Order: sequence, then structure tokens, then C-alpha cells
Amino acid sequence: MLSKKAKYAINALVYLAQQPQNEPVQIRTIAETENISRKFLESILLVLRNAGMVNSKKGKEGGYYLLLTPEEINMAEVMRIFDGPIALLPCVTHKYYQKCQECKDEVHCGIRDIFSDVRRETVRMLKDATLAEIIHRQKDLYERDIEETIE
Repeated sequence: MLSKKAKYAINALVYLAQQPQNEPVQIRTIAETENISRKFLESILLVLRNAGMVNSKKGKEGGYYLLLTPEEINMAEVMRIFDGPIALLPCVTHKYYQKCQECKDEVHCGIRDIFSDVRRETVRMLKDATLAEIIHRQKDLYERDIEETIE
């Protein structure tokens, strides 16, 4: 399950992606708009800044803005930053690999093979799920809702 921190990070990133490029947005504005505790959001944005996804500007006109384009930020990376490995088993993850304690023969393990496929497909889908794709889908859902209301 996606942690609250990762979910809020995605909300903040989507919000920033919808703002004019390189125009800083104050933490207070993001927190109020996205209904996130300001203190919690500060820690999230600091992690995202350290990961190179956002940057900040100090001062009266300061705030946070995207450092990468919405097409460059995918959900796989955001999830890894906040929640660690995406795989459901430690033996199928690439960056955080650990052998399962009870495993007798990893090479011929059917469980590992199935969950390896699940991991591969999940990562593929999450990499395709960029901020740009989220915004696109959001617009489509609003348009579909309006069309249904008119009919």
C-alpha cells in the first residue's frame, strides 16, 4: 500500500506540475490547497528536493517548483523515494535484494518467478505513470463528467 507520505508527495508534485514553469509556490499555498499539514509537507518537499525533483527559492517570492518536467517524474521513482522497494518479495527487487530465509532453491522457485513477473509489470506501469499522465487523465475525467452531465 502507498504510504501517506508518498501519496502526499504525489499530490504536491501534481499541484506543482499544474503551475507555470519555474514559478515558486509557497508551502502554505500547497498545504492549504492539497489539505496537507504544513509541517508534514515541509519534510516531504525537502526529500523531493534532495532527490532532484523539485527546487526551492528563498525570500518573499520564494517557494517550491518542479526541477524536472512532468514527463520526467514517474510514480516508480516517487514510490521508491518514500516507500522503498516496489517488489512484494525481497528476492525479486533489484535495488534492495535479499534472499528469502526459507528459500531452498531460488533459481527454481515458482513463487519467486510469479512475483518477479508481478514486479516487472508493476514497475513498467508505474514508470509510465508520469505527472503528465496523471494531469492528462484528470482532465479527461473532468471532460467525461461534463459530457455526461450535458447528456
